[in-house]
Amino acid sequence: MTRIRRGYIARRRRTKMRLFSSTYRGAHSRLTRAMTQQKTRALGSAHRDRSRKKRDFRRLWITRINAVIREIKVFQSYSVFIHNLHKQHLLLNRKILSQLAIANRNCLSTISDAIMYLISQQGGMSFSKFPPRRVSLHLQRRV
Repeated sequence: MTRIRRGYIARRRRTKMRLFSSTYRGAHSRLTRAMTQQKTRALGSAHRDRSRKKRDFRRLWITRINAVIREIKVFQSYSVFIHNLHKQHLLLNRKILSQLAIANRNCLSTISDAIMYLISQQGGMSFSKFPPRRVSLHLQRRV
């Protein structure tokens, strides 16, 4: 019976896997079965953490905005600030607001003063706890 030479397909697949897992330590970079398991685990973790990263950054932005809002004593809390922001149709997302809170607190307080001024003109909210300051910025609303 003649000898059958195997093809190169399996070797090529293992070589590709070996290139993927070449930086792993120990058997995870040398043994084929361990490489396969480690590659599956790594790709699953990457997929999971792409969604988790978005969640974590949103939590960080909300925490930063809330800290600055309470510190400059414009609104009682983050939720009141965001509610009034949406009520006035001001389209600023949480990422931009947190960058403003970190870099330039005066700009954030000016935005919140403008919100309070617009609400007080509409007669929508009482300002017994925090009276509105003078507003020098006129924000354009998108309706």
